[in-house]
Amino acid sequence: MVDMWSLDSEALEERVAFAAEVRNLIWSETRKRMGLNGQQGPATPNAISPTSAAAKQLHLVYLEVATEVGDIAQRLASEAAARAGRAGANYAELGEYAGGISRQAARKRWPDAVGTYWTLYLLTGKSHPHGMSVSVFRSSGKAIDAGRTAVDDGALTDDGAIAATVVNSSRHAMWACSFNNGTWAPEEITLPKELQTVPPTGQAGHTDWLHQWEQHITRL
Repeated sequence: MVDMWSLDSEALEERVAFAAEVRNLIWSETRKRMGLNGQQGPATPNAISPTSAAAKQLHLVYLEVATEVGDIAQRLASEAAARAGRAGANYAELGEYAGGISRQAARKRWPDAVGTYWTLYLLTGKSHPHGMSVSVFRSSGKAIDAGRTAVDDGALTDDGAIAATVVNSSRHAMWACSFNNGTWAPEEITLPKELQTVPPTGQAGHTDWLHQWEQHITRL
């Protein structure tokens, strides 16, 4: 849970406003389910007399709606965590953005969000300057198939893929191919040793690796 005391005044105001929007949404749906329209019924959940005959039912319906909203939010959070994991986020990062929970708590909450993944790098364009495309897969087979297909189809267009490399979650280049102009088909290749370890995106050396990989492919 976010420590509200640690937020600056602007951030705190934004959180309070967001909470108010959620409360209004829940209250609006509660009124709808209760069949209250316009000026009918109380203006807020707290405006009804706690001892009135209608109070019990109104608060139970409010509880029902709030629970559904919580369930939906949890499902959306799980989907977001899975997408973030596929994009390379670790459990420490998931925890940080999930209200500041610990890495262990994030792993317990979303045990399958972060795991083994394969990154497909595509070098595109038949002439310099070349382009670059990056995709993440949960299956090595799908990553390799996608790379091979992209290079095979790339021969049909000037900006198509001319080479592909699949990197596992340990940052090792475990498969690569390039388009062979002689056979007019993708051909699996072995990258030189200095290109077999790929620095993570955003870390020192990643841009150098991309440049060296491009140079290696264009020399083939």
